[in-house]
Amino acid sequence: MFNAPSPDISRRQVLSRIGSGFGMLGLAGLLQNELLAQTARAAATAIGPAPHFPAKAKRVIVLFMSGGPSQVDTFDPKPMLKKYTGQRPESANIRTASPTTGLMPSEVKFIPSGRSGIPVADTMPKIASHIDDMAIIRSMHTDFPNHAPALCMMNLGTLTPTRPSMGSWTTYGLGSENQNLPGFVVLCPGKPVVGPKLWGSAFLPGRFQGTHINNTKPQPETMLPNLKNDVLSTDEQRQQLDLINRLNRQHLATHPGDDALETRIRSLELAYRMQMEALDTFDIAHEPEAVREAYGKSNFSQACLMARRLSEKGVRFVQVYYGDRQPWDTHGNHNASNARLCKDIDQPIAALLTDLKQRGLFEETLVVWGGEFGRTPTTQSGDGRDHNPFGFTMWMAGGGIKGGTVYGATDEFGFRAIENKVHVHDLHATMLHLLGLNHEQLTYHYSGRNFRLTDVSGRVVQEIIA
Repeated sequence: MFNAPSPDISRRQVLSRIGSGFGMLGLAGLLQNELLAQTARAAATAIGPAPHFPAKAKRVIVLFMSGGPSQVDTFDPKPMLKKYTGQRPESANIRTASPTTGLMPSEVKFIPSGRSGIPVADTMPKIASHIDDMAIIRSMHTDFPNHAPALCMMNLGTLTPTRPSMGSWTTYGLGSENQNLPGFVVLCPGKPVVGPKLWGSAFLPGRFQGTHINNTKPQPETMLPNLKNDVLSTDEQRQQLDLINRLNRQHLATHPGDDALETRIRSLELAYRMQMEALDTFDIAHEPEAVREAYGKSNFSQACLMARRLSEKGVRFVQVYYGDRQPWDTHGNHNASNARLCKDIDQPIAALLTDLKQRGLFEETLVVWGGEFGRTPTTQSGDGRDHNPFGFTMWMAGGGIKGGTVYGATDEFGFRAIENKVHVHDLHATMLHLLGLNHEQLTYHYSGRNFRLTDVSGRVVQEIIA
């Protein structure tokens, strides 16, 4: 069992010594000693516990296409769809969430790209220029066709919102490289289905939960309201917080094991430290105009740029949601919607990968793209595609990934994974492995058993690892 060391073991000892000499030191001495102790603790725990083995990646950026992008219109070409248009062969006669009719061909043209010649939809030419850095997993599958449970499975490793998120498990296992910023940040404009549970820590200590930033209006003061204190100076705030922390710690000593109280104490401390870097980090106006132009001006473009800035500052896990209400859920008008969505992500994702390379971050940053499931090759409502959990595509790049790789396959129509199938648990096991964490050893004892992100299964997909 993996247990992250607690930095608070020595804190009570420090407070005990301070408390016993309170009358002699006075308030000024108390605050000075506590400040020195906190500074020392922050330096000692800045990185967190060591990985199980040497890591290929230090940090993760997840680009989440909420709603489920269509594999047969992005990275998994199926020419047989055109041959059997409107028909429903036996291999495509699979029950889906809603009634569907015959096969619907893709309108996109697939272009062999890069030295590897991997075909990519012509709606994403800039992403295609990075194909030799990507491992395309065409054989993903999950357990449920509806959004809420599928979102939980992809983010939590279970169908119900009762487990810690993958970002929480990561920060639990590795800590954060920057104590002035959260270790796990979620950029999501609004609140998606299931909401905060998708980045929650569940039964893990609350300090490992994700920090949701609503980037609907991507201005620092809007995303991080009330972060600045216009009344007290930084030093005055420090003195005030140190005294409050001492009182809270005394209260905590009478309520041992109260994680909610411990989390609030840590949140106050983090909020204070975030004043040092957060507003600057989230302010993309500090970037040169050429960089901002390279990413584009859309909400998702600016979120991708923020993700790079956060990763560069040492944030361990960044998750970027494309919208909050399943914009990729194309039950109707699929072809037009898919073309628009692909065009909207093409420039910023390509810019992100280029930017990471230029800054020397790409080799240590794992970038993951995908949604909670894929879409059917059959048509719904005449011009839409329904949910498809049986076979869909995700890709990974950077952070130890073997680029220019295609792994797994779906059937001739793109309905079901049939070769080298990769379950969501396998994806999570592979992500943790690249971070130097053994998914079977990264556990937490709760309610009488050891829990882990991959539950009781999961295998590392070694074939896509460099």
